[in-house]
Amino acid sequence: MTNDLVVIGGGIAGLVCALRAAERGLRVLVLEKGTDPRYPCNARWSGGIIHIAYTDPKDAADTLRAAIARNTEGATDPELADVLIEHVSPTIDWLRSHGARFIRAGLATWQNWMLAPPRPLVGGIDWAGRGPDVLLRQLGEKLAAHGAAFRLGARAVSLRMADGRCIGVILDGGEEIAASAVLIADGGFQSNLDMLRNHITPHPEKIKQRGAATGMGDGLRMALDAGAASTELDKFYGHLLSRSAMQGNDKVWPYPELDGVATAAIVVTEAGERFTDEGQGGIAMANALARAENPMGATIICDSAIWDGPGKSARIPANPQVERGGGTIHRADTLAGLAGKAGLPEAALEQTVAAYNAACASGGLGGLTPARRADKYTPMPIMKAPFLAIPVCAGITYTMGGIAIDGHARVRHRDGGIIPGLYAAGSATGGIEGGKLAGYIGGLSKAATFGFRAAEHAVEWVKPNGATSGAKGAATA
Repeated sequence: MTNDLVVIGGGIAGLVCALRAAERGLRVLVLEKGTDPRYPCNARWSGGIIHIAYTDPKDAADTLRAAIARNTEGATDPELADVLIEHVSPTIDWLRSHGARFIRAGLATWQNWMLAPPRPLVGGIDWAGRGPDVLLRQLGEKLAAHGAAFRLGARAVSLRMADGRCIGVILDGGEEIAASAVLIADGGFQSNLDMLRNHITPHPEKIKQRGAATGMGDGLRMALDAGAASTELDKFYGHLLSRSAMQGNDKVWPYPELDGVATAAIVVTEAGERFTDEGQGGIAMANALARAENPMGATIICDSAIWDGPGKSARIPANPQVERGGGTIHRADTLAGLAGKAGLPEAALEQTVAAYNAACASGGLGGLTPARRADKYTPMPIMKAPFLAIPVCAGITYTMGGIAIDGHARVRHRDGGIIPGLYAAGSATGGIEGGKLAGYIGGLSKAATFGFRAAEHAVEWVKPNGATSGAKGAATA
């Protein structure tokens, strides 16, 4: 018997789509390459906050639209932005109706929708029993209750196509599975070193995997082989981390981020010179560092005022957690002494800091090389001893570019139109995040919303006017 819908990937995009389709009467099969019942994936390991570009997802449409435009500087596909804005709130309500619990995680409004129970605000990995893990297990249980099938250890390697239409998948090992519709939701390509080398950085081995490291780009590759269009593939969501994380210290990974310190201070290379605009934000800096000649050669230079200010104000503060976790920090009462401890050229570092401080005082940040913007983050002078040097690395969580989709999560064909029967959602897709500044919108929000959208359209595609709002459907392989 042919499955109505095959879902590739058991993250939040895949499970939301699968459950919504199953409760509306489709025969659903979920394929997950992980072998453990609590298989690793970025959604399970995430912080669990649903937001839109650091804005409450239930804010007014104009507010959300402005936030998206501000974060991506207009790079988001307008159709996808409109769909996200209109449907994220109903998707949250649907999740709540299926047992998701939310708490307010902080004073900032973008933290109003955090999955409970929350993870502790400390470095290191602690996902088991936290909100995202609980939600994925709940969705999986409800899938089973609706008669859907779930196969662990099943890695899809290609799509079955007939007359330009997707009619199923082929698994590693050759097994063919028929389907009226297929959803690709297996994540980005952040863990595929060859794809990273082709699209992100010439040195993929020098950036730190910040997520579950399961995204190998299989879905993107399969879609491209089937004729799919793709968006730009050169940006990723990530943060600046203590370089000690690259040296095996898991107490400073995947948190705390050092973005807040870097955006108030400067980041220099081994030559003691700035190489990027710190005012663009931590995600943009992580991308710039990944593309640098030596992604392992950057150091934040700040003073005690920055360290005791922005260093302490983040939700998971770098101060004191970097040192508490054993991350490297150099201190000295003079810049010359700091240069010696950090292995930086003394004269160059002093000249770089002096030029930066002068620009802060005169308002001439735009005249620096590279220029420093001050409209998003407030730069602070580096004047109060002791001075600090914090070696950093780029941490990658997921890639922002991927399969091109329309507002129903249908996969676009590279020659125009869509590929019938093929859908994609989550970080396997592009068009929502990215742009010049690697603008971040929110991984959970786009994954859940477009997973839901894919299900709603797939129901009408497979059974026009014939599906119900809550019927069970048995799936087969």
